[in-house]
Amino acid sequence: METNTGPLQLNHEPIEPAEVAFFRDDKARGRISQVLLAHGALRIASGANGILIGLYLANLRNTGGTQDARLVGILSAVSFAAELVASIPMGLASDAISPRWLMTSGAAVGAVAALLFGLTHSTSIFFASRTLEGLSAAAVVPALLAYLTVETEGNPKLRVKVMSFFELTLLAGFGLGGVVASQFYRFWGAGSFFAVGAIYLLCSALIFTGAFGRRRVDIVSPFAGLKNALRLPTLRHLAPVWLCVNSVVGLWLGPTLPFLLTQNVHSHQTFAGVFAHEPSRVGWLLLAYSIIFGLGVTGWSFVLPHISVRRAMTITLIAMLPVCAGFYLLNHSASFSQPLRWSLTGATTFGIMVESGFTPAALAWLANSLPPQSGRGAAMGIYSVLLSVGAICGSILAAVLGQRFSVDGLLFGTVGVAVMALIFLHWVPQKSRERLKT
Repeated sequence: METNTGPLQLNHEPIEPAEVAFFRDDKARGRISQVLLAHGALRIASGANGILIGLYLANLRNTGGTQDARLVGILSAVSFAAELVASIPMGLASDAISPRWLMTSGAAVGAVAALLFGLTHSTSIFFASRTLEGLSAAAVVPALLAYLTVETEGNPKLRVKVMSFFELTLLAGFGLGGVVASQFYRFWGAGSFFAVGAIYLLCSALIFTGAFGRRRVDIVSPFAGLKNALRLPTLRHLAPVWLCVNSVVGLWLGPTLPFLLTQNVHSHQTFAGVFAHEPSRVGWLLLAYSIIFGLGVTGWSFVLPHISVRRAMTITLIAMLPVCAGFYLLNHSASFSQPLRWSLTGATTFGIMVESGFTPAALAWLANSLPPQSGRGAAMGIYSVLLSVGAICGSILAAVLGQRFSVDGLLFGTVGVAVMALIFLHWVPQKSRERLKT
């Protein structure tokens, strides 16, 4: 097996280091940019699909259906469960074959998932659609992260920026996906699922052409790569924190929140049912949140290379607590004066920008901890497993707490998992394999 003291061996042919090739080869740089843009569009389609499900089921409930917040939360959990089951096999596959085919196929499966949901009112079809959605994510995410890890090998500063851009593509899905979904639904109703399927197919084509020529790093075998990844102490230390933070993803980024915001309900909470008569405004709300979050991620991309990644994770987790407090006060602000509401909004906005740095920091930490020929795809498959397990827990929490406490329940759940994450963070060492400074 080659050591990392000489040129990196790709398919037994020495080439220049990945970070040098990244800057010298304009075509390679263009391909990476195209793949990231395609992933952003893919996330927009995925985010739109999740929001459409919440709007669609809320409309069925408002017109006499039996759907409730529990069903919406369970459907979200089903998607994450499918991603959980498939992530490690897909990660192993990305160590054995070109990620190009995995990502292309995953996007195509996402198109099928979106089309299925709009065809019927059958609950069994709903579950089948969400299962395919999870399989789609499992095929794309580990392969893409392994691809980015190899391309930024030896350049930690570049890696931080690329992982920040990866996080921005997730935000694009959350923010623009909400706008796309609300506007699609406003004009086409259930037919919006077909438009989302078309976006998935476009992403599949962009990935197929953009990832062309990607060469993989030889390892002993995919299963040896998985064994090496599981031995990494940093991955084991970070896992509980990832589980907690990804529970927040399941709490807020699934269809439960749009359902709570748009169902007809009489409540003392300001946000519960606030958009029942104007569902399209949900998308604009999510877009505003994503812009704020994205500005925070952009700022963190400049800060992270100059501070300890573990310290950054601590700061971002602590910031979740005042953000939840701010949202709780705003959710019970009917008797507040307008200046007080604006003050709370400003403080909460700042807190959102601070908490936004966790994912790029943690992804950089994980990527820095992976030595060459360690099975990057397998390790990123494990990352996706942790994301899925946490998101499943968050979706179940959203189903239970959202049914019992409405929007307040999502805030209560977030506070609980943020505190747990801070406790588990004490087991994460101060440094990873590589320093972010060069």
